[in-house]
Amino acid sequence: MKMRKFDTKVQYLKYKVLREVAKEAWNDTLYDNLLDISKKIVPGNEPTMRCCVYKERAILDERVKMAMGGDKENPNPIEVLEIACDECPVGGYEVTNACRGCLAHRCEDVCKFGALSFDLNHVAHIDKSKCKECGACAKVCPYTAIVNRVRPCENACKIKAISMNDNKSAHIDNNKCISCGACVYQCPFGAITDKSYILNVIDLIKKSKAGKDYKIYAVVAPSISSQFVYAKLGQVVSGIKALGFHTVVEAALGADMVAAAESKELAEKGFLTSSCCPAFVSYVEKNFPDLIPHISHNLSPMATIAKYIKDTTPNAKIVFIGPCTAKKAEAQRESVKPYIDAVLTFEELQALFDSKDLDITTMEEGVLDNASYFGRIFARCGGLADAVQEGLNEQGLEDFELKAISCDGIQECKLALLKKSKGKIDANFIEGMACVGGCIGGAGCLTHGEKNKAEVDKYGKEAFEKTIIDAISIL
Repeated sequence: MKMRKFDTKVQYLKYKVLREVAKEAWNDTLYDNLLDISKKIVPGNEPTMRCCVYKERAILDERVKMAMGGDKENPNPIEVLEIACDECPVGGYEVTNACRGCLAHRCEDVCKFGALSFDLNHVAHIDKSKCKECGACAKVCPYTAIVNRVRPCENACKIKAISMNDNKSAHIDNNKCISCGACVYQCPFGAITDKSYILNVIDLIKKSKAGKDYKIYAVVAPSISSQFVYAKLGQVVSGIKALGFHTVVEAALGADMVAAAESKELAEKGFLTSSCCPAFVSYVEKNFPDLIPHISHNLSPMATIAKYIKDTTPNAKIVFIGPCTAKKAEAQRESVKPYIDAVLTFEELQALFDSKDLDITTMEEGVLDNASYFGRIFARCGGLADAVQEGLNEQGLEDFELKAISCDGIQECKLALLKKSKGKIDANFIEGMACVGGCIGGAGCLTHGEKNKAEVDKYGKEAFEKTIIDAISIL
């Protein structure tokens, strides 16, 4: 199977492990051949990515465990493969060879902790045992010779949930982590990854085919329109059905339902923060407890449409497919758990296709047309605010003036929430998207980029239903 379109080789490696695990699971040979999976990926005796083939296979074995669900005792879907986390510099402030040994020694003068010293050539050195990482020395150096070496995972985590443990490996603080997966995508060695529930999905499909009395529904995120660029969207829909799913439903229809309900709730309460992005909701809960009462009471589009399906279809099983690692955490919430049976990312869906040797480019195009334009544009930042405005208009609530802030990434979310908590802004609706760009920037995407926004808007304009009310009237 030729390499699909992935942004990085780390993603491709992750996909290969998922594909091999899925192949064995379909054949009921997974536990018989566990030790052979890493050898299939690295068949020879020469390493391809690490210092030696033995370490490479040891790391692959850990990746296999993550593909099988990871640490069952850890509720966080994001975990660190400690054996793989050993290539990055420790980090912190360091003096580079740009230091000219100047006479001013401003770095020494500004340091309050006595961490700066000089050798016989007057070149500066930093004592790590004394350095407090304040950065004052770097700011005053006229040669910018002092730099801050930040590990990619720490740099990616804007909420400071990642630190280094005693072994100098990354450590995730679950009390801070919102499971957004930014660190997963940015780690150059793939040492941080999301655990997979691909085996749960395969088990559901196999039991369904064996005669279990239930139908499996795939609820797909609207950001799917920007993925699987080598095939047509209708062929992706056909591929999902070929795996064994009964029906494919747009999560965007749930977004239409949320937009209608949330706009009405906003007009009644006067101020809301959105509830669609689980990472954003988690961030509010962990950092702005005073704003928790203002989180919209509506479930996310994923959970909303899943609840509708389960309320109207006996014995339905729901698998959500999207770009989001935080959805794996959301599915464990008590308010969501009854409606979602498993969560897959687009990376995992690709692995499933190839584990069954499905060439979706040869398939007839299926139909995916349940939602409106406004439900579909939830996938990108600003789409939710546009949909809420449309919901106000369609329900005759135009007199309510929407003052929305659409936050593109968790840093913007933090700033908006901080200002609102201090009464510095008069916004009455905060749309929070933890990933930059919105869902199209999710860690579980096959590809990331600005072009994805255009694809989502194009997909939205192709919707048969032109209004939110038209979309939800079929329910």
